[in-house]
Amino acid sequence: MRMSRWLAVALSLFALAIPANAENKRLLLVTDSGGFIHDSVGLAEQILKEIGPKNGIDVTCYRYTRDTEAKAFSEYAERFRKTTGVAVEKENCGRVNAETLKKFDCVLFFTTGNPLNNDEVKDLVEWVNKGGAVAGTHCGSDTLYPSKDRPFNEAYGKLIGAYFDGHPWHQKIKITVEDAKHAAGTGFKTGDEITDEIYQFRPAPYSRESLHIILSVDNSSIDVNKGKRSDKDYAIAWCQEVEKGRTFYTSLGHRKEVWKDTRFQEHLLGGLKWAMKAAEGDATPSAKLKKN
Repeated sequence: MRMSRWLAVALSLFALAIPANAENKRLLLVTDSGGFIHDSVGLAEQILKEIGPKNGIDVTCYRYTRDTEAKAFSEYAERFRKTTGVAVEKENCGRVNAETLKKFDCVLFFTTGNPLNNDEVKDLVEWVNKGGAVAGTHCGSDTLYPSKDRPFNEAYGKLIGAYFDGHPWHQKIKITVEDAKHAAGTGFKTGDEITDEIYQFRPAPYSRESLHIILSVDNSSIDVNKGKRSDKDYAIAWCQEVEKGRTFYTSLGHRKEVWKDTRFQEHLLGGLKWAMKAAEGDATPSAKLKKN
C-alpha cells in the first residue's frame, strides 16, 4: 500500500510537467540567511534545480543578496559553507530589486534576517501588485520583521501572510488538508504524517479573514498547550491574491528529509505554479468560505 501511494505521488509530479516546447516559468530562490542558517537550504537549491525544469520552472538561486563588498560578506560565506556545505561565490549573489524582478515570475524566500533593504522591499511589493508572485517556505516567515529603521518590512509580512512566533513542536504530526482541490493541496492527504519543525505564528498579520488556508496541523497530533495561540489555529500552508499578483507560503521545509519527500515536493511545486498562474486553485479567504 505504501509503495503504491509513493508511486502515485511520483506520477503526479510527472503529470505536473508541461510540454518541453512551452516556455518555462522563471523562479528566483533566495537563501540569504542573516539570522539562523538552516542546513537544508543547500539541499533545497539542489532539489529545486532538479525538479523545477521537469515541471516547467527554471530556477536561479541567490545565496546572498546584500553588499558583497562589505567586510561581513566573507565571514557570512564561511558560516554558510560550514552549515550547508555550499559555497557562496559572487556569481551566485545578487540584489532583489526592480531591475532583477523583471527577469523572474516568482521569488521564493527560504531566508532569515534582512535579505532586502527598505527600497528593495518596496520594489518587491510594487512588483507583486502589478502581477508578480512571491512565495515562502519555512523560515520565509522568520524574515524582515518590522522595525523603526525598516518601515517597509511590515509590507513583506503581509505578502508572506504571517510572522514566525516560535516552534513549540519538532515532531511527527498529522496534516489536515483544508483544500484538496488546490494545486498546493495535492501530495498530502488528510491524516498523512510528517516529521518537521512546526511553526506557530504571531496574531498579525496572520488571519483567515485574508488568507486561504490549504494545510493545517491536526491538533489531535500535538500538545496544543505548548502553543501560544488562544484560537488553537496552527496553519501550515496558505495562499492569497494581492491586487494583480499572488503569494503562497508553506511552513514545512526545516528538515532535509522533508525536502527529499516527494509529497512535499508536489505540495511546493503546486503552490509555486499556482502563484505564477500556471495551476488552478481557490484563493477565497477561509473565513469567507461556506461551511458544509
